[in-house]
Parts: sequence; C-alpha cells; structure tokens
Amino acid sequence: MLQNRPDELQSIEIRNVFSLSVGGEPVKAKVFGEYAAAGCIEIPIGSAFACDNPAIAAIDAETGEVRGITPGVTTITASDGHQMARQLVVVTNPVTHPKRELRGAWISTVVNIDWPTKGVFEPERQRADYVYLLDELARTGMNAVFVQVRPTSDSFHSSEYFPWSHWLTGKQGVAPSDGSDPLRFMIEEAHMRNMEFHAWINPYRVSMDTDVSQLDPSHPARLHPEWVVPNNGKLYFNPGIEEAKNYIVAGVTEIVRKYDVDGIHMDDYFYPYPGPEAFDDAKQYGDYINGGGTFSLGDWRRENVNSIVSDLHRAIKEFKPYVKFGISPFAIWRNKAIDPTGSDTDGEQNYDGLYADTRTWMKQGWLDYIAPQNYWHFGSPAAAYEKVIDWWTKEIEGENDNSGKHDLHLYIGQAAYRVGRDDWTNPDQLPAQLRYNRDRGDQISGSIMFSTSHLLANTLGVQDAVRTAYARPALIPVMPWLAGDEPPSAPAIVELQRLDDAVRLSWRDSGDAKPAYYAVYRIPGEGTPDPNDTAQLLATVRRTDDELQVFMDDTVDSDRANAYAITALNRQHHESGMSNTVTVSTRP
Repeated sequence: MLQNRPDELQSIEIRNVFSLSVGGEPVKAKVFGEYAAAGCIEIPIGSAFACDNPAIAAIDAETGEVRGITPGVTTITASDGHQMARQLVVVTNPVTHPKRELRGAWISTVVNIDWPTKGVFEPERQRADYVYLLDELARTGMNAVFVQVRPTSDSFHSSEYFPWSHWLTGKQGVAPSDGSDPLRFMIEEAHMRNMEFHAWINPYRVSMDTDVSQLDPSHPARLHPEWVVPNNGKLYFNPGIEEAKNYIVAGVTEIVRKYDVDGIHMDDYFYPYPGPEAFDDAKQYGDYINGGGTFSLGDWRRENVNSIVSDLHRAIKEFKPYVKFGISPFAIWRNKAIDPTGSDTDGEQNYDGLYADTRTWMKQGWLDYIAPQNYWHFGSPAAAYEKVIDWWTKEIEGENDNSGKHDLHLYIGQAAYRVGRDDWTNPDQLPAQLRYNRDRGDQISGSIMFSTSHLLANTLGVQDAVRTAYARPALIPVMPWLAGDEPPSAPAIVELQRLDDAVRLSWRDSGDAKPAYYAVYRIPGEGTPDPNDTAQLLATVRRTDDELQVFMDDTVDSDRANAYAITALNRQHHESGMSNTVTVSTRP
C-alpha cells in the first residue's frame, strides 16, 4: 500500500508516465501526494497499481513499472486504500517514417493570425515574411500549405467578384501598392519548396462585425444586402439564397481558372456556430414551404450546404479535374446519444448545429479529402482524441452505417494552438497524436497543423517534436480517382560530381510528359536503391524549366561510397520507375 505521512493526505496523483511504445523500455509511474502541511511530495509505493486494460499496457502492481503491449489508450491507477489516482496512458507502435504522408499547415490570414504580420502592408516585407514561414515549415518537414485567400468574402488576388482584402493591404478594395499578385507569388514559392498549395476559402463569412458601411462599395454584401444575415456580431451570406451561392461558386471557379493551385479548401464555417441569436432565414424558408417544399428547417438548411459543396465539386472538376477539393469540418458529425451511428462524444454537432452533413458529402463523392478538426486531447471528457479518430477511420470505410468504403483521403486537423494550455501541458500530447494516427496505417493519410504561427512558436518544443516525427521526407499519397494517373517516364542521370563537402547530381527527363518533381534515393556503398525503403528516400526536388535538373547533396558522408537513383512524379504524385543508378566513391 502507499505509505501515508502523519499529516493529512488530501489527494494523490500519478506522474512520469503518459505515452509508451510497444516493445519499448518500461516506464516507472511515480505517485505524488498533496499534504496539508508538507505540500506535494513523492510517496513511497507498495502493491497499489493496476491497469484498466492490461492488453494495452501491463503494470507491475508493486513497483509501478509500465510496459506498452499493443497500440491503444488505457488508464492506470494507484491507490492508498482510501484514495485513488488515475492516469491516462497512450501506447503506440515504435516510430515509423511512412513513404507517403500529407504533412500540412494552415496559414490563417483572418485578423492576421499567421500572415501578413499585423500592421505590415508593404508588399516586399509581406513576401519576405511569407518566405520565412515557408522555409520554417519546410525545415519542419511539411509538404503542403493551406493558405486562407478568402477570409471574409474578400481576396488575396485581383478578382471580378470580391474586393482586395483589408487583412492584406489595410483597406478593403485597395490593391497592393506595387501592383503585385500575392496569390501567384505564394503558389510559386510553395511549389519551389515542393509543397502543395491549397487555396483556403471561407464561403459564407462576410465580416467580423455587422457594420456594412465598413465594406468596400464593390463588396457583394454592399451590392446585394438582401443576401446577408447579421448573426451574433458578424455578417454572413445566407446559404438559402441561390444567387449568393452561385456567386460564391463563381469566385472559387475564378481561382481555379486563373491560378496553378493544387486544391481548394474549406474549413468548418457553414451555418454559424449556435449562439444567443438565432440565424434569421425565416423568409427564405417560408418561401420554400409556400412553394411546396416539404423539408424541415434543419433538412432544408443541410440541403443548402449540400448544394454548395456539390456545385463547388462540379465546377472545380469541370475546369481542372486534377485540382483537389477538401473540407476541414468540426470533428463531430453527430453524438452517439442522438444517433447510434455517431461518435462516442458529447459536443456540438455538424449535422444539427452547423447543418453540415459530412456523411452525405463522402457518400456522394463530392470530396477528395476530409480533414476533421480533432482539437481535443487524449481522454477529453467531451470528445476524447482517440474516440474521434476511431470514429472517423470507421466512417471513411463506411463501417459506421454499413455504406461501404468511400473514395477520399482522411487527414487529421491537429491543434498546435492548444499546446501548453489547460490539459495540453504534456510535451508529448501532440507528438503522441501523430504516432496514434500513423498506427491507423492507410486509413489516415496525413495531418494538418493549426496554425502555423502556433507551431513555429515552438511551445513546449512542439515544432522540434514535429520535425523529429517528420525527419524523413514523404511523398503525398496518391488519389487514384483523380485525373492524371499515368506516371512520367523514368529520368536519366547524366552526371555525378563529388565536391569538397557535397555531391552534385544532374539528370534529364525522358518521354514527353513533364514531371512535377523528383524523388532522390541514396544508399551507402554500392548497389541499387530500393524505392520501397523509406530510409533511402533522401529528398524531393521540384522540376525547373532547365533542360538539366540538378540536386546538391550536402548531407553525404564523404568518407564512404554512396549510390544514387532518381524517380519522376507527376502533380498527382504517381511515381515513375527508377533511373539508372550511379555511385560516387569516397573522397580522396
């Protein structure tokens, strides 16, 4: 039993154990007591430990030594005979480095959360700040960015439909002072670092306040005030107005038509989150009923949202079938208490609160990926991270409602912004979430961090931890249902040159199709690199317009021989066969 001190023991807690690796070194749980006089001190321990699920973690009843058995989440306990302490334990497989994994970050522009820097309107400085963000994200291992280009029904590019954003220039409707095209620049810089660029839009949000007079005269909310609903301190387009929906779709089509984006992205804002003030669409719903409509108000609203999701999918694919369309919704579709096919959670619901029926979108094939914002911690009472993950992995497989597997990727929205707050004070909370995701194999195709500034703040070392998790480069997973499934021809290495502290590798394309980028493989010694061995993937390199492509390997060990080979990939990440293999000898 735990040995009490003479003064009053008020409570006990378990420390020193949170996450374990299957087959890894055991960790000894430590028990601390809070005493009325002595404060918090470690308590000598006896046979007082237990585990709720020994199949996941085994604990020695006397010493408190805990070992990971199989991936999962369980709880260990310690008791002094009068009081009990409980500690959640996450068990994951040993760290792996998958060859294919989307590693993304949101760059939020509304209220200048991430970029541009608040109060900085000089285009040159903005470009430098953006490049810094990309460089840091690349250093952290990211291969995709999701940049908010329409935060409040405005634009970060010249548009026929929406005025220039005041988050960009300081005044809505005013272009950058040097006449530049920020969106084109952002895309080009992302592609230079071989990152996918997803243009992130908020379809319905008009402004962060209700003062219409502050909007530019050209703003559609000024031109069509009948499209707009004030609600809980903000302005929104009314999803029940067909003309407003068509206008939003046209604005997105403009982006797809004019810019080399890899994807169009929407987040969790559909009908506003419920607040004190009800959303006033009584007139539109009344018109619908008077016209013979039979849907309930909830079903009618869901159909309005379904309509814009469907129309956006159709418009994007009509212009560029290879451009991806994805949504990052609030992570609870419905609670199990409301719908037996829902998740074991107790929180706001997409279906009933935001009128966003994610299940229907997946069934209808309107999305290429879905990225639920799982912003809870392991064991969260309202929505435990692990329970939300378990539900979504079953949802994309169609297991929750027996509907069959859906053709889309599942990415997970990760709450980098919560690290260091409340129940996020354990430095391994978010890294353990990434490992937990990877234990789902191909069911989870990657993660997206919110937000970039919070990640780069490196609170509790979170950026360092993510960089460690992403230590090896990764290709983005293939979406076989998209157009462009024919891989390029294998390139041909034409020169390998050893320099003082680097190796210069040069190659040419073969075949007619131009690749989007290349994967460079390296092995020590002689032999042929294996593209299926993730440890041999050295780097990805964006294609340039030059006839000869070049890569400088400045990480090479000059004291040993190394063999190289290269593959070519198209923009949908289909990979060619291997090039010829070349070997560089040790430094003389």
